[in-house]
Amino acid sequence: MASTTETTSAHAGTAGQIRTEAGPPKTLERLAIVVREGAYDRVLTPLAFAYLAAASGAQVDLLFVNWAVRAVMQGEADRLPMSAEHADEGDYVRRQVELAGLPAQIPQLVAAVKQSGKVAIYVCSLAAQIFGATRENLLPEVDEIVGATWFLTDRVLAADTTQYF
Repeated sequence: MASTTETTSAHAGTAGQIRTEAGPPKTLERLAIVVREGAYDRVLTPLAFAYLAAASGAQVDLLFVNWAVRAVMQGEADRLPMSAEHADEGDYVRRQVELAGLPAQIPQLVAAVKQSGKVAIYVCSLAAQIFGATRENLLPEVDEIVGATWFLTDRVLAADTTQYF
């Protein structure tokens, strides 16, 4: 007897689609991402996911909280350290990012993600207060400083899936 769950395997489908053994391809229409880590390598992954999802046609909403707020602050974004466990691999990772065709500097990567026209970037108001982020010192690609509750009730509940980094 065949199971109706989708636990067997998943395969990459066409852009923006996931094909599972249990049924037809699913299209990712809306993705919410919460970014909480402030190290270069920890910010790189959610930005790459946002870039790929937007390129596939999905609307993406990013919320930067905690230390990650620094990734979208002028004067901070271009100085993010690598995480402690990869501290000695920063130059290598940045070279590999460039070889992959992406900007190695976070401000330029944020700009590339935003240029898709499918990505909204938000900063948590509490984190902004804690880390001194203001409209004046945020990257121009940031849409708004918002309350986390608004993001959770408006963006996360509307998303097909949510990722936390």
